[in-house]
Amino acid sequence: MAPLLVRRGIETLLVLLVMSFLIYALIGLMPGDPIDLMLSADPRFTTADAARLKALYGLDRPLLERYFLWLGRALTGDFGYSRLYGQPVFTVIWPRLLNTLLLMGTSFALALLIAIPAGIVAALRPRSFLDTLVNMLAFAGFSVPSFWLSLMLIVLFAVTLGWLPAGGVASVGDGGLWDRLTYLVLPVAALTLLTAGTFLRFARAALIEALQEDHIRTARAKGCSTARIVLAHALPNALIPIVTVVALHFGSLLSGALVVETVFSYLGMGKLIYDAILGNDYNLALAALLLGTALTLLANLAADLVYLELDPRIHESL
Repeated sequence: MAPLLVRRGIETLLVLLVMSFLIYALIGLMPGDPIDLMLSADPRFTTADAARLKALYGLDRPLLERYFLWLGRALTGDFGYSRLYGQPVFTVIWPRLLNTLLLMGTSFALALLIAIPAGIVAALRPRSFLDTLVNMLAFAGFSVPSFWLSLMLIVLFAVTLGWLPAGGVASVGDGGLWDRLTYLVLPVAALTLLTAGTFLRFARAALIEALQEDHIRTARAKGCSTARIVLAHALPNALIPIVTVVALHFGSLLSGALVVETVFSYLGMGKLIYDAILGNDYNLALAALLLGTALTLLANLAADLVYLELDPRIHESL
């Protein structure tokens, strides 16, 4: 276990280093840096002023030299200030990250609670009417456009019925935990419905394959109950591909919910990255994208550790 963690830790650091350079280079190649925007916005701002500010902030230096200067500061924890918010980058990112973790974590947990039992029911009776119905619901779940589903939820529950707020994070003045939960219901419902379909399809397929193994037939011949066969013998093997899908979907934690966050005006990381790129907030966009890369790599590492718990034989391939 320890050698695996050390090796994966080194690989993670190398990937982050490469990704930091690629993201920095791509953002640096975007047209219009903050100094150019100041020049175009203020008629009193001269080209000499722009040249002096570029020299002051190092924007007149070659890209590679600027990157290593940024990397040196980043290794000390200094990611600079946000141009849009006028605050240190991680002061801006932290509350948005908590919002996204709450939103995505809740929707992931609910999607799994729906997908795994439904997948078990469908796998026990393949090609039955119930299995067909589950398949149709799964296809509908991951085929419906996220913006359309979000708008329909708003029209039904916020506009027509008036039960829930149409968007936002909390009421003005912070109404407490219950108020926060009411604002969370619709975006969580949208993401749960969109995610559960994908999880359900993989859970069903993995369980059908697991139930056809030789040791399952042996367990049935010994008189084991259906519940014991599914929970003790089939489900542990079927969880391996499910864990893979969950780990891959975790990569969308920061950016995949952008559409849902935008429709519901939910202040999360996806919308933050979108606003930072549109607003030429280089420091904020770079730090947020790197954080998303780091979380994706950590999710993959966590999936590998879960693999070892489910099947120790996988250790040889890792």
